[in-house]
Amino acid sequence: MGSKTLFKWSKQITTSQVEQLIKAEKDIQKAILIFDSATAEYTNGFRHDHTTFGLMVARLVSANQFRSAEALLDKMKEEKCSVTEDIFLSVCRGYGRVHRPLDAVRVFHKMEDFQCKPTQKSYITILGILVEENQLKIAFRFYKYMRETGIPASVVSLNILIKALCKNSSSMDAALRIFCEMPNHGCTPDSYTYGTLINGLCKLGKIGEAKELFNEMETKGCLPSVVTYTSLIHGFCQSNNLDEAVGLFEHMKTKGITPNVFTYSSLMDGLCKGGRSSQAMELLDLMIRKRHRPNNITYSTLLHGLCEEGKLQEALEILDRMKLQGLKPDAGLYGKVINGFCNICKFQEAANFLDEMVLGGVSPNRLTWSLHVRIHNAVVQGLCSSGNPNRACQLYLSMRSRGISIDMKTFDTLVRCICKKGDLHKAYRIVDEMVLDGCVPDEGIWSSMVDGFWNRRKVREPAELLQAELMSEMVEPET
Repeated sequence: MGSKTLFKWSKQITTSQVEQLIKAEKDIQKAILIFDSATAEYTNGFRHDHTTFGLMVARLVSANQFRSAEALLDKMKEEKCSVTEDIFLSVCRGYGRVHRPLDAVRVFHKMEDFQCKPTQKSYITILGILVEENQLKIAFRFYKYMRETGIPASVVSLNILIKALCKNSSSMDAALRIFCEMPNHGCTPDSYTYGTLINGLCKLGKIGEAKELFNEMETKGCLPSVVTYTSLIHGFCQSNNLDEAVGLFEHMKTKGITPNVFTYSSLMDGLCKGGRSSQAMELLDLMIRKRHRPNNITYSTLLHGLCEEGKLQEALEILDRMKLQGLKPDAGLYGKVINGFCNICKFQEAANFLDEMVLGGVSPNRLTWSLHVRIHNAVVQGLCSSGNPNRACQLYLSMRSRGISIDMKTFDTLVRCICKKGDLHKAYRIVDEMVLDGCVPDEGIWSSMVDGFWNRRKVREPAELLQAELMSEMVEPET
């Protein structure tokens, strides 16, 4: 790795001493120097064993230095130092953590070259990584290979297989078949088995079957986890069985299972979508009293529900709470509040929140951009319809400077409003910008412009005089 000496070692270096120094050093480069300097030219007779090698491999993997970690494995082989299964698995898990499952499989297959025979633990680790990373076809092939090598089925391996099958609606029945056949393999389903199946069924909307399994697991002595309760509560909410969701929420507390932030958020989401935002607000207060910190999803759920019910004052309070907690509202949350103001024709307030977004550096992402554009156009149109052309023009200019496209209806409303106020130069400039944007003014816009110029005294009076002269000439009798 390197030969630079960090400090002078004593004549008698012990494995424990090297291990403690490497563990204590937070900087990975300095940890490497400690590791290398301990064996510099072997002048003091110290050689690394599987303990210090394994520790250094783990440190390199934690720092995502996989090439160096694998080079260290090769060095262990050269120095005839036994490489344990756990050292290999630390590398495999590292690859899984950074979403490189195929590299994890490759390292697994290297174990035999190091005279390290993988046990059931290794097979299950790799199987879990493949399923977690949605490499399902490879996972099923690997499971078959695992059985062919003589590794027996276990509750853990079958649970991983069931989890893989629950990821797709087409294979849910296969997951249930494995569940039913588990006793034939000498395996008893545990809480994780039931929880995985209940979660899969809830995602497919099969709430009745999920509820049956939930009741069965309690009779079998399997205690549902907070994740299982949350899955079923979410399922009830999605199927609009709000009373059952609330009942299950109360039931879990009687069983000593503490709801987490996801449990609260799932129930709040259901209550808000069911028009029961006041009950969701009570749940928020309970959540805070229980020292659970609401997250962006919690606040977003409440804001959406309150805005849908027209409770904008409460929505603004939630927005303030969020800011006080140090969470930054995104464009989607601002959009819900602004849209709420538009629904009750409070366009000035809507425009103020658009300004707050810009000043706060909040930008929409790819998913919320179209909503962002639509809201801006709606606010400009609303300001015009409520007789506030100056504010509408300010927002229009802000839209142009930020590359937000203006639609035909916005141009039309803006030009009509400005023409009515008599600011024809401004209206003409907007029409000119409209043409530059590739929009062709329709008959209504041209009519508004002509009417505006006609109503101006300097144009109207000469035109009326000219019209009168022409009429008099037409009716004057011939001599």
